[in-house]
Amino acid sequence: MLIASDVFLIIAVVSALCGVAASIMITAELEKRGVKINWLFLRVFIVSRYLNQYRDITRQESGKTGPLFYWFVIAMNVALVSAILGIVLWVP
Repeated sequence: MLIASDVFLIIAVVSALCGVAASIMITAELEKRGVKINWLFLRVFIVSRYLNQYRDITRQESGKTGPLFYWFVIAMNVALVSAILGIVLWVP
């Protein structure tokens, strides 16, 4: 079961990195639209403030939620589930 655990933990790390990349792109898109980004508290504000602002702004512009919103949400959920499975399979 250690091989399966390793696979899930690798998937969790890769998914988390994809989520970080999406959050950086979201903040870049918000800066283009004139939103001030607090880089010191980015980890706190990405979920509570910036993600919702990105969703609202893209809905106003095109009528649909931007793809980076879904990329971030899906990547972080996959990271969470994979990390839990990796830890559960790792413990004997």
